Amino acid sequence: MNAPLSPESPVAAKVFPSPNHGERKNGQRPNMVVLHYTGMPDEGEALQWLCNPVSQVSAHYFVFSDGRVLQLVPESRRAWHAGASSWEGETDINSCSIGIEIANAGHPGGLPAYPDVQMQSVIALTKDIVTRWRIPATRVLGHSDVAPGRKVDPGEVFPWGRLHEAGIGHWVPAAPMSDGRFFSRGDEGMPIEALQAMLAMYGYGVKITGVFDEITEKVVSAFQRHFRPERVDGVADASTITTLRNLIAKRPASVAA
Repeated sequence: MNAPLSPESPVAAKVFPSPNHGERKNGQRPNMVVLHYTGMPDEGEALQWLCNPVSQVSAHYFVFSDGRVLQLVPESRRAWHAGASSWEGETDINSCSIGIEIANAGHPGGLPAYPDVQMQSVIALTKDIVTRWRIPATRVLGHSDVAPGRKVDPGEVFPWGRLHEAGIGHWVPAAPMSDGRFFSRGDEGMPIEALQAMLAMYGYGVKITGVFDEITEKVVSAFQRHFRPERVDGVADASTITTLRNLIAKRPASVAA
């Protein structure tokens, strides 16, 4: 299938086609947006990599640091951006999502801030996509949310609160850091079951075992990276648990099935 001659989003300047895409499985339509950073120092090289058939990776859109936006893959197609991932029990995230790559050196480059002009484009693009596809706020996510431990982008400096202020995504202010009881790797019991149940209820791919294992630690870190970025350590402290409870309590009633 050929790329559209003109971008599907008015925020994108033009189409720069990537060959790396396929059919969405089972006729799925996009019901999720996944945000990524490129994690490479040169954004031109990052763009070329997403369009290189050897790489077998792609995304639907690419946002340069200066705010320019290109469409790489038609929205109707399954771009190869999420990899092994899951959310709310769905394990083929590529078939149900639209992926946006944001040019940023990320953790390898010392977590540089996202420029204001770039964020303006990210906000405009994401808002256009979620409006056209009627994507629920709770399904605007980071790569780290759907692939905890394996991926850490778009990183703890990504301004999720700014997106929320613009009407995009589900978010609450993080609960203040405080002393008190906390849970970490190796802990067991009912409190761990409750923590895992809350994380799974929100959408994270974690089994309810009552054991704070490596997977649980990775999921807690992913949650912190998105919702409590002040300290990302995989330890379920009072601030982390309270923030999670507040998110669940304020979760919109209308979510994707």
